[in-house]
Amino acid sequence: MYAVIETAGKQYRVELGTQLEVDRMDADPGQTVQLDRVLLIADGEELEIGRPLVAGAVVAADVVRLDRGEKIVVFKYGPKTRRRVKQGHRQDLTILRIADISWGGRSAAADAQATKDAERRAAAEADREAAKRAAADKDLAAKLAAEADSESGTDAGAATAATGTGAVDTARSGTRSKGRAKSTASTSKSTASTSKTSKSSPSTKATPRAPASRTQAPPAPEEGAKKRRTTKKDE
Repeated sequence: MYAVIETAGKQYRVELGTQLEVDRMDADPGQTVQLDRVLLIADGEELEIGRPLVAGAVVAADVVRLDRGEKIVVFKYGPKTRRRVKQGHRQDLTILRIADISWGGRSAAADAQATKDAERRAAAEADREAAKRAAADKDLAAKLAAEADSESGTDAGAATAATGTGAVDTARSGTRSKGRAKSTASTSKSTASTSKTSKSSPSTKATPRAPASRTQAPPAPEEGAKKRRTTKKDE
């Protein structure tokens, strides 16, 4: 909801909470003043223009403080007359804050308060839902942690049992390897003794063949052997 008001010959467009500077009013800071010269008022899709004022429309404003505006310098110059006039001015102001706009039984302040209450209730409901969800998540996390601990304990027991079985198998395989090593050592010892015995026994030497005499006739050729051809070297 907004309105167009008139004060001290000037027009202002105001809404709830608007702060504006107007000419000095006969009011002290903290007081509330009524601005009844409303030229236009609108609320959502509804709009009413005053002729010249809107009937039943009132704007309430709180006086924030009294102030003075910026300095304005007025300089007057008269050519060829040696006229020079310089004058300054600072306007006395009253700072207002719009507290309420009422029209046709409706109030902008009441509507704003209702909206704030609804938002506050929605925020509180959201906080409650968030707390419930956090509690549910915490319970679920604790349950999952307990299940994980139980599963890890079961896995550790199985791993310990498997380790014990592996140790037994390793011991058995070590015993078997020791037996095999002993049998291999005994076999190598027997082989070494046999080789020593064979070395100690004298070996039978072949009888040397007597050299053939030049006068001795060559041995008769075997039957079926091919007769050698006589050459000049043989003569």
